[in-house]
Order: sequence, then C-alpha cells, then structure tokens
Amino acid sequence: MSKVLLSIFKVLGAALLVCVAAIVIARAVFPLPSLSDRIASNALPSSNDTTLGRITSRLSSAHPGMSGVLALSGGRDAIGSRLSLANAAERSIDAQYYIWHDDTTGRLLLKALYDAAARGVRVRLLLDDNGIGGLDPTIATLESQPNIEIRLFNPSTVRSPKLAGYAFDFFRMNRRMHNKTFIVDGAVAIIGGRNIGDEYFDIGERTYFIDLDVLAVGDTVPETSRDFDRYWNSGSAYPSNMIIDPSVGNLRSFLDQVDEVATKPEAKLLADVLATGASRLIKSEPPFEWVSVKLISDDPAKGLGKASQSELMISRLASHLGNVHKSLDLISAYFVPSVEGTEYFTNLAQGGVQVRVLTNAMTSTDVVMVHAGYSKYRRELLEAGIDLYELKPVIGLPQGRRELSVTGSSGTSLHAKTFAIDNKRVFIGSFNFDPRSALLNCEIGYIIESPTMAQTISAGFDAGIPNASYQPVLGADGKMIWIEPDHETGDVTYTSEPGVTIVDRIAISILGWLPIEWLL
Repeated sequence: MSKVLLSIFKVLGAALLVCVAAIVIARAVFPLPSLSDRIASNALPSSNDTTLGRITSRLSSAHPGMSGVLALSGGRDAIGSRLSLANAAERSIDAQYYIWHDDTTGRLLLKALYDAAARGVRVRLLLDDNGIGGLDPTIATLESQPNIEIRLFNPSTVRSPKLAGYAFDFFRMNRRMHNKTFIVDGAVAIIGGRNIGDEYFDIGERTYFIDLDVLAVGDTVPETSRDFDRYWNSGSAYPSNMIIDPSVGNLRSFLDQVDEVATKPEAKLLADVLATGASRLIKSEPPFEWVSVKLISDDPAKGLGKASQSELMISRLASHLGNVHKSLDLISAYFVPSVEGTEYFTNLAQGGVQVRVLTNAMTSTDVVMVHAGYSKYRRELLEAGIDLYELKPVIGLPQGRRELSVTGSSGTSLHAKTFAIDNKRVFIGSFNFDPRSALLNCEIGYIIESPTMAQTISAGFDAGIPNASYQPVLGADGKMIWIEPDHETGDVTYTSEPGVTIVDRIAISILGWLPIEWLL
C-alpha cells in the first residue's frame, strides 16, 4: 500500500510541477505591460464656464456643505439621465463601469461619449475588463479619437478566449472593479447599482433588472471625482491601447453599428424619455432633496489584493453607519451573509431591531450559486426572527417613487443594493452583501441622510414587497414553508421552495457543500 501511495504522490507532484511550469511560461508569453510610462491625470473641477457648473453652483450656494440628491425612478429615466448629461457636457466626462454591453443602450451611450469628445469634451472611461465582451474593436476605435482615453481594470492579456487569462493569473483577475459612476463637468454625478446594458434600463425584451441609482450635485461630487481619480491612476488600470491591438479599430464600422441601433424602436423610445432628472436640471427645474451625503468606497489597492482591512469598504460602512436602533431594511440581489454577517443580523434582531431582507427567489436569480450560498443561512436567519422576502416574477413595471419600494415586472430579476436604517438614512451603491463584495471586488456607494428615501424603502417592506415576494417562514412544526400572498383567493402556502424542482434542490445542496463561498 505504501508503494501505491508513493506512486500517487509522485504523479501528483509531477502534475503540480507541470502546472507551475505552464503558469510561468504563460506569464512570460502573455505579460502585463509596464505602467511606468502611463500618464496620470486628474478630474477637472466644476467651473462656472459650463452650463452645469453655473446651475449647480447657484443651487449649492443656497445649501452650503450639502448635496442635492434625486433617486432615478426607473430604468428608462436612468439611461435618459446619462444620455442627457452626456449631451450637455462641455468640459469633461468621467465614467466607470463593471459591465458595458454591445447593445442598444451601450452603443448609444458610447456614441454620446464620442460626440462629446468631438465637441472638445475630455472623456475618460474606466471599464472592468471582465464585462466588455465583444467591445475590443469599439474600444480601439474610440481610444484612437481625440479627447478620449480608455483604461481597463485588471485586464486579461489573452484577448481570445479572454477567460484563458484566469488559468495563469487567477488571483489578480478574480478581483474585479464593480463600481458604477458617471460624472459630468465635475458638477453632476450618477452612482448606484446599474451597469450599462439594455436589461438594466428596461429596454428591449430581455429580463429587466430592478435597480436603483441616485443623481447628485453639490458637496459630494468633488469627492466622487477624487475617488474616480484613485481608480484611474491605480496599479490595476491599464491604458486600453496597451492591451487591445489598435489595428482592430474601425470608425466607419462603429458609426454604422450606431446607425443600425438608432433605427430600432427601443432607441426611438429613448428619445421620448430624455425629459429626466438630468434635463430638468439643465432647465433649472431641480427636484432635489438637499441632505448630507458620504461617499464610501474600497481603496483601489483591493484590486491587487493589497488593501488593509481598514481600507475595505465593509469596514468603512461599519464605521460610518453608526448603531442601528430600531430597523434595518436591506435589499440585496446577491445576499450571502456568511457566518459573520448572520451573527451580525442575529444580534441586531435579538437586540430588538426589526431586520427585513429582500433578495431574489430561486426563480428570479441570475446566479444559482449565490442562491445556494444564501440558502445555507436561511433557517438560521429565520430562527433569529429576521423577516426574509424572495422576489418572484410579478406583473407591473416600477413607476416613479415605486422604484425605491422595489416591486417588479414579469421576467424581472432584482439587481439593487440598498438599505435603510432607522427610517433616517439609506445606502445606495454597488455593494452586494456577499463575500465577493466584501473581500474581492472593488465597490462604491453613498450613505444618504434622507428620512424621505429611508421611509420610502421601509414603506415598500410594509406593502409592495410582501405582495411581490415569496416569504419563507418556519411553521409550527419547525419546518420551512413559503407563503405567497393572494388577496383575492387567499394566501398560498408551499411546503418546498416555489418553482424549484428536485433536481434544482439537489444542485443547490451540492453547491452549498462546496468550499466556494469566498468566491460568491
């Protein structure tokens, strides 16, 4: 037996040596370029020489030290605000995104950036390399234009198939930039959970992701610009022409693609929704709420695995939020509380705090592994007295202020990341309550001292959210059941997770056993 074991160890050792050698060779063949010649740049401050600068300066003078905020109510309002701001830009646009799709909204917004640059606006676009599939020719095209500079965060040096880069540089490439910011003329910022793609803005026939952004002016915008600069000049941000072959660019092809999508009905629809918060701002009709806003983000060194615990967003959130006294209403598309998070929520509930959580049901999530990670903690959370709601597909698109209460439409999936504390303050941003957001991905968000927004979110848990969700509870016998409210025929009770087959349950159980929670 010892000879057999020795043979096995020899084989494993040889395989390990081969893998190490392959990684060393691959890194030599596909090296990351040096950043020694990269030129640092910084945000251009707001100026009264621009229309947006003059408007926001006048507004801010009446509210010194405060920020004006507007929740973008619905996906079409959110994309309309970005387009109208890009069209109004006179000096600079700084944009930072995790995913940018090559679809209708993606192409139209890229064309808006191209048009702004042609007017002399300086455009800086920082994209996570994981979420820009198929855009290499477009990026090469735009990078070659005057006034446009594009950088890629933790890029793969293998462009096709891009995922091959994970084989020899996994620990770097597994760290992504999940931030989403859009800053124009140093005067207006949009921040939140939406990526750039049709499904985030309710455009087309794809699944609609329910999400939430906030448009901000005033005191928090310079702070947001400084945070963008930290990422733009970080050790993870590579000029795109160092990574993507410039020869793949083709301006005529890019413009033809834009012309093609511009003829689509959904593109024409967007022309009718530009009367948004941004265009109202330009017309000096601001519906802002003036409050205290604090930006919280990860140090970009997290993208290289070099951020200290105190530099992580999860630590900064804890220090800036303060104590929770009465209520915590949390909305998280990808909710994996982990042992530490479960203990935190349990302690809150046992201390008399009402804790309510909305996440995706199995039938709504787009990441089954995350649902498996959440399912492991569901019983323990319920036993602690925490109210759980799992969003199901329902009828009726969110409109106006209902976006904050997060009810959805048929074919929807929750993508929002927000919470309200004590009906006094809210968080809106990119941070999911899962290990990936806490430990791996870079994240950003605003803590907004707004009783109005906080109470709107909490009111959603009182009314709309229960009606749009399955609610898991523990029955009298201790077994878990799911309740689906139905005011016409009476509530429906399920003794197993709704819409989940036996095969699904087996898969969820197996995924829950695997030691992959740190990746979720």
